[in-house]
Amino acid sequence: MMMVIFSMIFLIPFIFMMNFWFISFIFLLNMLLFMVKINMTMEICSISYILGLDILSFTLILLSLWICFLMILASQMIYSLKYYNSLFILIILLLLISLIITFSSLNMFIFYLFFEISLIPIFILILGWGYQPERIVAGVYLLFYTLLVSLPVMIILFYLNLKFYSLEFYFLLMMKDNFFLYIFMNMIFFVKIPMYFTHLWLPKAHVEAPISGSMVLAGIMLKLGGYGLLRVMKLFMSLAIQVNILFIIISLVGGFYVSLMCLRQSDMKMLIAYSSISHMGLVLAGILTMNLWGYWGALVLMLAHGLSSSGLFCLANLFYERSHSRSLYLNKGFINILPSGSMWMFLLCSSNMAAPPSLNLLGEILLISILVMYSKYIMILLFFLVILSAAYSLFLYSFTQHGKIYSGLFSFSMITVREFLLLFLHWFPLNLLFLKSEMFMWV
Repeated sequence: MMMVIFSMIFLIPFIFMMNFWFISFIFLLNMLLFMVKINMTMEICSISYILGLDILSFTLILLSLWICFLMILASQMIYSLKYYNSLFILIILLLLISLIITFSSLNMFIFYLFFEISLIPIFILILGWGYQPERIVAGVYLLFYTLLVSLPVMIILFYLNLKFYSLEFYFLLMMKDNFFLYIFMNMIFFVKIPMYFTHLWLPKAHVEAPISGSMVLAGIMLKLGGYGLLRVMKLFMSLAIQVNILFIIISLVGGFYVSLMCLRQSDMKMLIAYSSISHMGLVLAGILTMNLWGYWGALVLMLAHGLSSSGLFCLANLFYERSHSRSLYLNKGFINILPSGSMWMFLLCSSNMAAPPSLNLLGEILLISILVMYSKYIMILLFFLVILSAAYSLFLYSFTQHGKIYSGLFSFSMITVREFLLLFLHWFPLNLLFLKSEMFMWV
């Protein structure tokens, strides 16, 4: 593990010397080197000091490396305008290092520390390269929603250390029923995933963030909450069986309500951001069933959502760079002038609504199966969630691609090879990974 981290740290001086494509190539090379260390078991391997890999860590670190590589690819505009481009790459690199350490940490305190540190680069990305003046409010929302619930977690970490004489995940055991401990420990992950009622920071942060910020927020930052829950939920095994139903209902009803809100959005980025809340509500419900199928389904859907949502943000940015507006009413009729863009929009929208052969379908099948087994009454909510997911994905596609072209659009540029590559690298793994689905099916 230290090899991956040190390769990233030693890349820092090259950022100020080399060009955009060289840095992208080095990121890709690092990711391919990491893929060689592939780990198909639930056993922890590649242990070095306080870091190690199991299948959960491996898949999420691979997703982080992939999304950070695509973030650099998506931010050509910053390079061509020379808008503090070296600093921008440095921020992405620091974010990636903090994410790798977070996902591979075997110690709960190190996990918590880098979980919080990863907020700072995102905050700088939104403040430094965001679009509107409201980005300051959005950054503060993002920071304080997480910081407010993180202080109780630090106090609980001291308590756990006193109780177990260690903060290694391996040594943490099931604790006595204590509802306050459960709430204070898990609320930081509920905010991060985000659960309905604690989700208000997400649409704000997405809308004000630059394209790279939106990609990393949708692709990786939401997964920190799911990863944390998968790691710490074993502490509350006996209590969770009694109280988790409450949070499952909140996340599913919230997902249904947010799906209805998606159908009334006029802002493309806002629609995609709200659809993230709906999908992650399903992930949260799957984790809280405390069942192995729910865990596997949550991991698969987290990976699938990371790629599909990030790809949709890239498409929204592609249209924004041409029409200079995110409004659905001004971005119309693109099928007439950008038929290839329309094809990518269709492919990513179909993946977002879990059409085969995307990885989203595998994740949703697993999660729906286990939630119906958990309680047959949940079936009604799941029915509406699936139908509305298809409805808002088709709404996004049809509204942007059909209709009359905005008459104020005087100049226009075609899709570049770089943008084609960017969209392809989102869609290709998303629809090919199902061939390797047995790695998620360990029983």
